[in-house]
Amino acid sequence: MIVFLVDALLLAAAFIVAHLIRFEFNIPLSFLSLLKQMLPWVLLAKLSCFYFLGLYRGMWRYTSIADLLNVIKATIVSTLLILAFILFKFGFIGYSRSVFLIDFLLTILFIAGFRISVRLFYDRNSKETPTPTDFLSIFKLLSNRKKDSKNLIIIGAGNCGEKIYREIHDNSALKYNIVGFLDDSRSKIGRTIHGVPVIGRIDDIIILTKKVKADEVLIAIPSARGQQMRRIVELCKTSGILFKTVPGYGELINGRVTINAIREVAYRDLLGREMVKLDEKQIGAYLKGQNVLVTGAGGSIGSELCRQICRFKPGSILLFERAESPLYEIELELKKNFVDVNVVPILADIQNKLQIEKVFNKYEPQTVFHAAAYKHVPMLELQPWKALENNIQGTANLVEIATKFNIERFVFVSTDKAVRPTNVMGASKRVAEMFVNCQNKNGLSKERFIIVRFGNVVGSVGSVVPLFKKQIEKGGPVTVTHPDVTRYFMTIPEASQLILQAGAMGNGGEIFLLDMGTTIKISDMARDLIRLSGFEPDVDIKIEYIGLRPGEKLYEELITEGENIVPTSHEKIMVLKGMECNLHVLNGQIDELATLAANQDEKRIKEKLQEIVSEYSPASN
Repeated sequence: MIVFLVDALLLAAAFIVAHLIRFEFNIPLSFLSLLKQMLPWVLLAKLSCFYFLGLYRGMWRYTSIADLLNVIKATIVSTLLILAFILFKFGFIGYSRSVFLIDFLLTILFIAGFRISVRLFYDRNSKETPTPTDFLSIFKLLSNRKKDSKNLIIIGAGNCGEKIYREIHDNSALKYNIVGFLDDSRSKIGRTIHGVPVIGRIDDIIILTKKVKADEVLIAIPSARGQQMRRIVELCKTSGILFKTVPGYGELINGRVTINAIREVAYRDLLGREMVKLDEKQIGAYLKGQNVLVTGAGGSIGSELCRQICRFKPGSILLFERAESPLYEIELELKKNFVDVNVVPILADIQNKLQIEKVFNKYEPQTVFHAAAYKHVPMLELQPWKALENNIQGTANLVEIATKFNIERFVFVSTDKAVRPTNVMGASKRVAEMFVNCQNKNGLSKERFIIVRFGNVVGSVGSVVPLFKKQIEKGGPVTVTHPDVTRYFMTIPEASQLILQAGAMGNGGEIFLLDMGTTIKISDMARDLIRLSGFEPDVDIKIEYIGLRPGEKLYEELITEGENIVPTSHEKIMVLKGMECNLHVLNGQIDELATLAANQDEKRIKEKLQEIVSEYSPASN
């Protein structure tokens, strides 16, 4: 109604201004009287044509050349109707022909200008400003349907769906013909985006895909929660149509939605974690222009940390990694996507103190993100000395050198397995936490040493999701340790972004806890993945329970005894005030652990870990 009323005012203004221009702003009384008589009928004719030709079904925040052409068509039709009526009724006697020509041009200018203003308003107030439509698109509009193309329905008539439409429409190499949008918003149904209608609700997908003969469906709702994604995926599977998705904004570097982002629906989509709201100004204040070192840069968390850090334009990013192939891959990726950042690959090991010192001496890093760690629980139960050498002694090496070179900030990436640990891996991470935490609490260091603790990350190397997918590909069975085992889960981009945010908030000596939401049953996760792969659990693919593995427990915790949780300014981050510690005593204990690791004394290693971490209770297997 607002657009309708504004159009009426603009059309009236166009007709009046046309008379003013024609008579050089001195309208004769006879023509002024005629103007007053004609104005209501002109408005009625134009608004009726605009309505019946669909000008009030468009979403003007997405105004495109297609919409502007519709304005021109509606103006031509309405003007011809008015001229035809005057010609046959009055023979144009007493009417100025040039007034209608000027009115025709002003109508297009005013109406099209209003719609473009709406588009510019939304673009200016949007975080993601769409790329302007290419002028060549006007010629592409002459042929809406591409030859040999597949009919595509886009689920989601919002910003993301509109961006995907424009990219597909303007790229002749993409063999898709978009036949409609689906959306649950009642206000959008029946309206159009660039001339393509919103044909119905998502629940009607089975009927509508057959009606428009769709070949594929694209889920373009980056903000969809887990339950919503489950419903959409189930409907797509029931309809038997191929479906893909656009990932959540957390996965999109710089939040840019492009056709290259489209991929198969994955379990992390069903997880439905909310988009992380970053204080980019606060993060940029400590990362921009700095030399940043990331250990474990080729790993799941480390590589994503590097991608996210590069968004904030550091002076240099030092990729510290001991595995050659992952290091090479992340180096190539970052150099391709962030040409303004100096990317330095460093093939080195945190267990080698001399290597670390040479790196610090040469590149002078100011901020360190320590993500390198051994994390495979059963493997470290069999060889506990490796956990000591890497997770504890490696961390101690890095902290010692970082302190020596007076870095500004040290962020240690920890795990929920460090809380009341039942395995060597968790106990080793807890000792490392204690060592990092002590640096500030004892007043021996001016640097900020910060700990970030979180749970399992979906899709990371060694996690349960890749294992389940491999088992499903082989036809099963999918092996779950216990029917009641639960875990916290978050996505890799979410974890990385929150690590950066916690790094910006820390003053030193804190343990930051990321909001992991609610726990998820591993058995439920297995069933979701089986269904997502097109099979039925316990019918097509069996689920077998094999018992808890060495060092594994039924559930994970995020807070240990003696830690007091405090909320922060960020809704997804809390801070824990850890226990006091004696760094001198802890250093001596770590030296003893190093000796036991060198001797590979499994029994004494576990006993010593229990002595240091009182809440460590080795699981009996």
